[in-house]
Amino acid sequence: MAHKALDLAANPRNEFGKGAARRARRAGLVPGVIYSKDTEPVHFTTDRLDLTSIVRNHGTNAVVDVDIEGEKHLTLIKHIDQNVLSLEIDHVDLLAIKRGEKVEVEVPVVYEGEATPGSLVFQEVDTLRIECDVLSIPDELTVSVEGLEVGSQITAADIALEEGATLVDEEDLLIINIVEPQEEEEIEEAAAEAEAGGAEAGAEPSEEAEAASEDEE
Repeated sequence: MAHKALDLAANPRNEFGKGAARRARRAGLVPGVIYSKDTEPVHFTTDRLDLTSIVRNHGTNAVVDVDIEGEKHLTLIKHIDQNVLSLEIDHVDLLAIKRGEKVEVEVPVVYEGEATPGSLVFQEVDTLRIECDVLSIPDELTVSVEGLEVGSQITAADIALEEGATLVDEEDLLIINIVEPQEEEEIEEAAAEAEAGGAEAGAEPSEEAEAASEDEE
Protein backbone atom coordinates (compact mmCIF):
# COMPACT_ATOMS: atom_id res chain seq x y z
CA MET A 1 0.00 0.00 0.00
CA ALA A 2 1.55 3.25 -1.14
CA HIS A 3 1.82 6.17 1.27
CA LYS A 4 2.04 9.84 0.43
CA ALA A 5 5.07 11.76 1.67
CA LEU A 6 4.17 14.21 4.44
CA ASP A 7 5.04 17.90 3.99
CA LEU A 8 7.19 19.60 6.62
CA ALA A 9 8.33 23.23 6.39
CA ALA A 10 11.81 24.01 7.73
CA ASN A 11 14.48 26.69 7.83
CA PRO A 12 18.25 26.35 7.36
CA ARG A 13 20.22 26.20 10.58
CA ASN A 14 23.39 28.28 10.73
CA GLU A 15 24.07 28.34 14.50
CA PHE A 16 25.43 25.28 16.24
CA GLY A 17 26.35 24.15 19.72
CA LYS A 18 24.37 23.56 22.90
CA GLY A 19 23.47 27.22 23.39
CA ALA A 20 22.01 27.57 19.90
CA ALA A 21 20.08 24.31 20.30
CA ARG A 22 18.57 25.53 23.59
CA ARG A 23 17.52 28.84 22.04
CA ALA A 24 15.84 27.01 19.18
CA ARG A 25 13.94 24.73 21.55
CA ARG A 26 12.80 27.67 23.67
CA ALA A 27 11.40 29.19 20.48
CA GLY A 28 9.36 26.04 19.83
CA LEU A 29 11.73 24.68 17.19
CA VAL A 30 13.42 21.31 16.79
CA PRO A 31 16.97 21.11 15.40
CA GLY A 32 17.48 18.39 12.81
CA VAL A 33 19.90 16.94 10.28
CA ILE A 34 19.28 15.31 6.90
CA TYR A 35 21.95 12.69 6.18
CA SER A 36 22.72 11.47 2.66
CA LYS A 37 25.16 9.01 1.12
CA ASP A 38 25.87 11.41 -1.73
CA THR A 39 25.93 14.90 -0.21
CA GLU A 40 26.94 16.76 2.94
CA PRO A 41 24.51 16.77 5.89
CA VAL A 42 21.81 19.45 5.77
CA HIS A 43 21.09 21.18 9.09
CA PHE A 44 17.67 22.70 9.72
CA THR A 45 15.08 23.67 12.31
CA THR A 46 11.36 22.96 12.15
CA ASP A 47 8.27 23.67 14.20
CA ARG A 48 8.00 21.23 17.11
CA LEU A 49 4.21 20.95 16.90
CA ASP A 50 4.30 20.12 13.18
CA LEU A 51 6.95 17.44 13.66
CA THR A 52 5.23 16.01 16.73
CA SER A 53 1.96 15.73 14.79
CA ILE A 54 3.68 13.72 12.05
CA VAL A 55 5.31 11.32 14.51
CA ARG A 56 2.16 10.93 16.59
CA ASN A 57 -0.14 10.28 13.62
CA HIS A 58 2.18 8.42 11.26
CA GLY A 59 4.84 6.82 13.44
CA THR A 60 8.61 6.88 13.35
CA ASN A 61 8.76 5.29 9.88
CA ALA A 62 7.07 8.31 8.33
CA VAL A 63 8.30 9.55 4.95
CA VAL A 64 8.68 13.34 5.14
CA ASP A 65 9.08 15.85 2.31
CA VAL A 66 11.10 18.63 3.97
CA ASP A 67 10.85 22.06 2.35
CA ILE A 68 13.85 24.25 3.21
CA GLU A 69 13.34 27.64 1.57
CA GLY A 70 11.76 26.07 -1.49
CA GLU A 71 14.23 23.18 -1.81
CA LYS A 72 12.52 19.81 -1.26
CA HIS A 73 14.21 16.89 0.49
CA LEU A 74 12.45 13.50 0.48
CA THR A 75 13.43 11.84 3.76
CA LEU A 76 12.72 9.01 6.16
CA ILE A 77 12.76 9.51 9.94
CA LYS A 78 15.75 7.60 11.31
CA HIS A 79 16.13 8.75 14.91
CA ILE A 80 14.35 11.01 17.38
CA ASP A 81 15.77 12.37 20.65
CA GLN A 82 13.16 13.13 23.30
CA ASN A 83 13.45 15.09 26.52
CA VAL A 84 13.44 12.53 29.34
CA LEU A 85 11.11 14.68 31.48
CA SER A 86 8.73 16.39 29.06
CA LEU A 87 8.99 13.77 26.28
CA GLU A 88 9.09 16.64 23.79
CA ILE A 89 11.17 16.08 20.66
CA ASP A 90 14.61 17.64 21.14
CA HIS A 91 16.31 16.58 17.90
CA VAL A 92 15.55 14.58 14.75
CA ASP A 93 17.78 12.75 12.29
CA LEU A 94 16.40 12.21 8.78
CA LEU A 95 17.74 10.05 5.96
CA ALA A 96 17.59 11.36 2.40
CA ILE A 97 15.82 8.85 0.13
CA LYS A 98 14.62 8.55 -3.45
CA ARG A 99 11.26 7.41 -4.79
CA GLY A 100 11.43 3.75 -5.77
CA GLU A 101 14.29 3.10 -3.34
CA LYS A 102 14.08 0.22 -0.87
CA VAL A 103 14.88 0.77 2.79
CA GLU A 104 15.24 -1.40 5.87
CA VAL A 105 12.76 -0.51 8.63
CA GLU A 106 11.38 -1.91 11.89
CA VAL A 107 7.61 -2.33 11.74
CA PRO A 108 5.36 -2.93 14.78
CA VAL A 109 3.77 -6.39 15.01
CA VAL A 110 0.26 -6.77 16.47
CA TYR A 111 -1.96 -9.79 16.85
CA GLU A 112 -5.71 -10.20 16.51
CA GLY A 113 -8.20 -12.87 17.53
CA GLU A 114 -8.32 -15.13 20.59
CA ALA A 115 -6.45 -18.31 21.33
CA THR A 116 -8.28 -21.33 22.78
CA PRO A 117 -9.75 -21.01 26.30
CA GLY A 118 -7.24 -21.68 29.07
CA SER A 119 -4.28 -20.40 27.07
CA LEU A 120 -2.42 -17.10 27.00
CA VAL A 121 -0.80 -15.23 24.12
CA PHE A 122 2.79 -14.21 24.86
CA GLN A 123 4.34 -11.81 22.35
CA GLU A 124 8.09 -12.29 22.26
CA VAL A 125 9.01 -9.29 20.06
CA ASP A 126 7.17 -6.08 19.22
CA THR A 127 8.76 -5.22 15.87
CA LEU A 128 9.99 -7.00 12.76
CA ARG A 129 12.72 -5.81 10.40
CA ILE A 130 11.75 -5.81 6.74
CA GLU A 131 12.95 -4.23 3.50
CA CYS A 132 10.41 -2.48 1.31
CA ASP A 133 9.75 0.48 -0.98
CA VAL A 134 10.09 3.81 0.83
CA LEU A 135 6.51 4.76 -0.04
CA SER A 136 5.06 1.34 0.88
CA ILE A 137 6.16 1.03 4.51
CA PRO A 138 3.31 -0.63 6.43
CA ASP A 139 2.03 1.02 9.62
CA GLU A 140 2.00 -2.40 11.29
CA LEU A 141 2.08 -6.12 10.58
CA THR A 142 -0.92 -8.13 11.80
CA VAL A 143 -1.03 -11.83 12.62
CA SER A 144 -4.01 -13.90 13.78
CA VAL A 145 -3.94 -16.09 16.89
CA GLU A 146 -7.58 -17.14 16.49
CA GLY A 147 -8.11 -20.69 17.80
CA LEU A 148 -4.44 -21.44 18.46
CA GLU A 149 -3.75 -23.99 21.18
CA VAL A 150 -1.09 -24.18 23.91
CA GLY A 151 2.26 -24.99 22.32
CA SER A 152 1.51 -23.16 19.08
CA GLN A 153 4.11 -20.69 17.88
CA ILE A 154 4.26 -18.02 15.21
CA THR A 155 7.65 -17.13 13.74
CA ALA A 156 8.78 -14.31 11.47
CA ALA A 157 8.37 -16.59 8.46
CA ASP A 158 4.63 -16.85 9.22
CA ILE A 159 4.07 -13.09 8.94
CA ALA A 160 2.43 -12.12 5.64
CA LEU A 161 4.27 -9.29 3.86
CA GLU A 162 3.00 -7.10 1.06
CA GLU A 163 4.26 -7.74 -2.45
CA GLY A 164 7.76 -6.36 -2.91
CA ALA A 165 8.63 -6.53 0.80
CA THR A 166 11.21 -9.00 2.12
CA LEU A 167 12.07 -10.23 5.59
CA VAL A 168 15.36 -9.02 7.12
CA ASP A 169 15.10 -10.79 10.49
CA GLU A 170 15.75 -14.53 10.72
CA GLU A 171 12.81 -16.64 9.58
CA ASP A 172 12.81 -18.65 12.83
CA LEU A 173 12.58 -15.52 15.02
CA LEU A 174 9.81 -16.29 17.54
CA ILE A 175 7.03 -13.70 17.44
CA ILE A 176 4.07 -15.28 19.27
CA ASN A 177 4.09 -18.10 21.82
CA ILE A 178 0.82 -19.68 23.06
CA VAL A 179 1.38 -20.81 26.65
CA GLU A 180 -0.41 -21.90 29.78
CA PRO A 181 -0.87 -19.15 32.41
CA GLN A 182 1.84 -20.58 34.69
CA GLU A 183 4.27 -20.84 31.78
CA GLU A 184 3.76 -17.15 30.96
CA GLU A 185 4.67 -16.14 34.51
CA GLU A 186 7.88 -18.20 34.29
CA ILE A 187 8.76 -16.66 30.92
CA GLU A 188 8.18 -13.13 32.25
CA GLU A 189 10.32 -13.82 35.34
CA ALA A 190 13.15 -15.21 33.19
CA ALA A 191 12.95 -12.20 30.87
CA ALA A 192 13.02 -9.79 33.83
CA GLU A 193 16.08 -11.53 35.31
CA ALA A 194 17.87 -11.44 31.96
CA GLU A 195 17.08 -7.73 31.55
CA ALA A 196 18.33 -6.96 35.05
CA GLY A 197 21.55 -8.85 34.37
CA GLY A 198 22.07 -6.96 31.11
CA ALA A 199 21.54 -3.61 32.82
CA GLU A 200 24.16 -4.43 35.46
CA ALA A 201 26.66 -5.51 32.81
CA GLY A 202 26.09 -2.49 30.54
CA ALA A 203 28.75 0.18 30.59
CA GLU A 204 27.84 3.83 30.98
CA PRO A 205 28.79 6.14 28.09
CA SER A 206 32.01 8.01 28.58
CA GLU A 207 32.08 11.75 29.19
CA GLU A 208 33.92 12.13 25.88
CA ALA A 209 31.14 10.31 23.99
CA GLU A 210 28.44 12.39 25.65
CA ALA A 211 30.32 15.61 24.85
CA ALA A 212 30.71 14.57 21.20
CA SER A 213 26.99 13.90 20.96
CA GLU A 214 26.15 17.30 22.43
CA ASP A 215 28.55 19.08 20.07
CA GLU A 216 26.77 17.56 17.06
CA GLU A 217 23.61 19.41 18.07
